[in-house]
Amino acid sequence: MQFKHRVRGLLTIASAAAAISLSLIGLSAGGAGAVSKPTGTITFAEQIGTTPTYIFPYMTCATFSVADIDGFDQQLYRPLYYFGLGASAAVQPTLSLAHMPVMSNHNKTSTINLKGWKFADGQTIDAESLMFFLNMYRAVPTDYCGFNGKYGIPNMVKSASGSGNTVTINYTTSVNPYWILYNYLAELTPMPNSWDITAPGKPSTCASGAYDAKSTNAACAAVYKYLNKQSSNTSTFTDTMWQSGDSGPWKLTAFDNLGNLTLVPNTKYSGPQKAQVAQVKEEAFASTTAEQNALRAGTLDIGYVDNTVLTANGTPSKPGANWGPIANKYTIKVASPWSVDYSAYNFNKLNPQAPLLNQLYIRQALQDSINQPGIIKKVFKGYGFVQINPLPPVTPASIDSGVSNVNPYPYNPSKASSLLKDHGWKMSGGTLECASPGTGATNCGTGITRGEKLDLSFLYDSGAPVTALQVDAEVSEWKSIGVSMKVSSAPFNTVISECSANSGKWSICYWGAGWIYSPEYYPSGETLFTPGASFNIGNFNNAQINAATNQTDFGTASLGNFANIAANVLPDMYQPNTTNDFVAGGIGEVINTLKSKIGFSPNPLQTFTPEYYHW
Repeated sequence: MQFKHRVRGLLTIASAAAAISLSLIGLSAGGAGAVSKPTGTITFAEQIGTTPTYIFPYMTCATFSVADIDGFDQQLYRPLYYFGLGASAAVQPTLSLAHMPVMSNHNKTSTINLKGWKFADGQTIDAESLMFFLNMYRAVPTDYCGFNGKYGIPNMVKSASGSGNTVTINYTTSVNPYWILYNYLAELTPMPNSWDITAPGKPSTCASGAYDAKSTNAACAAVYKYLNKQSSNTSTFTDTMWQSGDSGPWKLTAFDNLGNLTLVPNTKYSGPQKAQVAQVKEEAFASTTAEQNALRAGTLDIGYVDNTVLTANGTPSKPGANWGPIANKYTIKVASPWSVDYSAYNFNKLNPQAPLLNQLYIRQALQDSINQPGIIKKVFKGYGFVQINPLPPVTPASIDSGVSNVNPYPYNPSKASSLLKDHGWKMSGGTLECASPGTGATNCGTGITRGEKLDLSFLYDSGAPVTALQVDAEVSEWKSIGVSMKVSSAPFNTVISECSANSGKWSICYWGAGWIYSPEYYPSGETLFTPGASFNIGNFNNAQINAATNQTDFGTASLGNFANIAANVLPDMYQPNTTNDFVAGGIGEVINTLKSKIGFSPNPLQTFTPEYYHW
């Protein structure tokens, strides 16, 4: 975030957050009120292979996805600060469980006042409810995917305490107020005392214990062990314990082993917008074809089509003609994503191909060979953006001042081929092999032996035909310059699980959707690229990026310098970024008879707020 001046003394983030929110996406949509009796059903298509698998809001990276968070968990359990509504990615003060935090002590202290809303079991959402999450975060930090090593909460928390409806967090250093709100306070989820157990009928003291006390940490570790085990068993999702903690507008009444689920209004919800329909059904599909057949039959109200079925191109701001079989019943809805699309490199020493990936010139050659404009035109049917750095493709100038819009590695296979040859690679049997080992400017590089093939592995998500076409196009280009790829595919959940494991079993991983900056909304990079960060799955480490990240997170620097460095050093393989739909499944489709108080543009953060929809 670029500040106009250094923030001093007391600062209420409410006005500051509103300013950044407007600059990020646009005006924050509001809404309130309830219908006398909710009626009707909304059916919503889940993305292929990404059905919800975890209900506890303290999630590891294996389950930290849109399917588990935005499409499921946050319908039931609202975070401390809620972001995204309609076409806006802004913080939503009226939908948040607490008033906007107050910063003091030279931005070393956050004071949070909760509103006193209720859980479904009648317990007040108070300071102890928030301390429950904070205490667990201190006890088992690496089990939560928001953990980023030395950054933010909990490692920068000097002390934390709560009383009544007020929680005070003291940090070890001054922090960027926007950053701490958008990336850390936003992730905290108050939890009910009914979850503070180690077994049925065995209460614990995780919620009530003093922050970072040995006894509290031990209690929280035991509670986490129990809740994690329960949450890994989908048959428990409709149990009384999980339903007691509902703080959102919906309540789960059915969930099967395929991922089909039913939500009904939570009559105890304290927030301003009550549900307007009697139930929401989220439906799982085995294939894109099956989901599209449901659209043909008109049995879905919100769904998607794969880009490949469209016969006319569109753009992110101006959709083209819809798929013929459903054009008279549904309308295309797309939006600009608040995300980066990329394939991850595995720099882990356990990966035998890491010496190849450690060479910047090899990563440059791979990037030079990706025809992003061609893929967007021919595969995405125009619905996409060229990705050249880690920032969302439509980032406001107020937070990325100084960023370069010039692609340092535009599509140029001839340049890629020359780059490899200039570093001692020669073609042998259709694949390049190292003919000049060593560490000089014309050598293959550290750890690469004479005769070693430029042969890499590529794992990708099998859920969408458009992803397979994209990968086919890229693999063909790499083959043309002598880079061999051993390609394999698996369902989304399998890919995420395998690639988030700290192992050497993969080299390049593409789950087809990159990283949406949610629920860490400020795209400052520490989650993806800094040592020890939760989703730095490839063990990337670069001093320049680390320094640029620190200048933003703890100072007043804009994101421009960080973005420019990351564009050039290629911590990952940038992929063309497709437009947002409702579930990252393809091109969004909404049935024409459904109505909404906030419109139907897919949210940039992919939040799903069906309480605003009605018939």
